[in-house]
Amino acid sequence: MAEDVSNLVLEQLRHIRYGVDALRETVADHGVRLSAIEEHTGQELVQLAALNKRMDRFDERLSRIESRLDLVDA
Repeated sequence: MAEDVSNLVLEQLRHIRYGVDALRETVADHGVRLSAIEEHTGQELVQLAALNKRMDRFDERLSRIESRLDLVDA
């Protein structure tokens, strides 16, 4: 009977170890996916900053054009 109990305990421990190993793999996969999302978000922020810089230059150019054509309200 004691041998049956020890086999049962070992079987349960193997099952738990298998579940923990599967969780480790899942967490590692999620880490990789999270890194990819963070990288993508960073690239989007860089592109947004570049677009904002271009818009600022357009605003400066438009202001100069308006002032040359006397379209600016004084």
